[in-house]
Amino acid sequence: MRKYDCIIVGGGLAALTCALELSLENKKVSLFEAHEYLGGRTSSWNEKGMYVESGFHRYIGYYSNMPKVLHKAGIDLNKMVTWEEQVEIMIPDQDESVVMGVAPFFGPLKLIRSILGNNPTLSTKDKTSLISFFIFGFKDYLLNPEKLDKVSIKQYADLYHVSDQAFNYLIIPLSSGILFLPPERYSAYVFFGLFAPGIPKFYKMRIGAFLGGMSEIMCNPIGERIKECGGEIFLNQPIDSLLLSEDQSEVHGVFNGAGERIEADYVVWATSVVAMKNVFRNHFAEATWFKEIEKLKMMHACTFQIELTEPVLPKDITTFGPNTCLGSFSEQSRSTFQGSKGRLSIILTPPEKFLDLSKEKTLEIVLEDLKRVKIHIGREQIIDYQKIDHPNDFYSLAPGINQHRPTQTTPIKNLYLAGDYTLQPYFATMEGAVTSGMNAAKLVEDGNRK
Repeated sequence: MRKYDCIIVGGGLAALTCALELSLENKKVSLFEAHEYLGGRTSSWNEKGMYVESGFHRYIGYYSNMPKVLHKAGIDLNKMVTWEEQVEIMIPDQDESVVMGVAPFFGPLKLIRSILGNNPTLSTKDKTSLISFFIFGFKDYLLNPEKLDKVSIKQYADLYHVSDQAFNYLIIPLSSGILFLPPERYSAYVFFGLFAPGIPKFYKMRIGAFLGGMSEIMCNPIGERIKECGGEIFLNQPIDSLLLSEDQSEVHGVFNGAGERIEADYVVWATSVVAMKNVFRNHFAEATWFKEIEKLKMMHACTFQIELTEPVLPKDITTFGPNTCLGSFSEQSRSTFQGSKGRLSIILTPPEKFLDLSKEKTLEIVLEDLKRVKIHIGREQIIDYQKIDHPNDFYSLAPGINQHRPTQTTPIKNLYLAGDYTLQPYFATMEGAVTSGMNAAKLVEDGNRK
């Protein structure tokens, strides 16, 4: 029988962060991941002969906890990403696009040009219609969060008379283009909460495109650092249940898929919400605290990746296609997939439209919407393509859901939660996952000191 100071269930960023923090404190740690690779929703793997990623990922310059974890793992951030100073919004059915500077300190001229320019698409009146929307949005985020979470971003934009042009070509890309939901289903509180942490660090704002697969350049190196510190990592090792005291008030370990009993002083559960619910339901279905977690609704995600004979865009930068299925996308043959001659990665919106579609039917829809933004891809240019589905893999960002996010603590002694769905200042982001992992590790360390 094995015995550890702490068992961490899951292999995503939250789990890896928690394991790294505890390993660096000389705790005897084991991490159990059900898949054959590390990374969770920030992973990369071979899918039927095509190297793919779990999503279309970007690093945001104002992140604060994630760079700390990368540094502890010995990862050089500037070798892991290439920095973007602007994004492009391609207007469907028009020959115009909006180019926006996003790096006030690192690319100030591009930011100024984007504010003063883009006039054929966004007039001065369109831009000024956003002023009250953002001022009162951030004020309500700080002072009236519950009120703000009762309305969608579409309702909030209508309240402050944001013009149709500004809404379609700025608000939609910044909502649906980042986290999947259409604006009428996207909480106004979440929308402003995505950007609010960056206000005090406005000068740090820029976007980083990853220079390789997420598992290879980030998650595996964190895993190697954990093992260097004495931690153990087990892949293809699902955890089926908790080892609890007779009265179910305290956790003593877990049982793996083979029925093996593995003991620990602490357990940190850091899987997806669905995986957590499926296991916890067998233990705590009638518990009041778990019934509250059951109210945390989920949403889907769906990405599409096309391997091509040549690049389809001149630069590898974040691009949005408002009012199409192309929530956000990028050419990635010069960044994440440098072994490819051409590679287009797309976040599809709304995701539920595509979950039950074949990848062949999805390709037809994607190619038609690409034509609408003046990107023409012939079938002879396509080498391979894959649709990556994430059913119920994210907690919902719809109005009224945020109040059901649990903290990292549970009423079960020595059982903690980690994941971007848990309550901390960030939402469904890498920074949120890392922050939750750090919080869970601190709870374990504090418990040891008592």
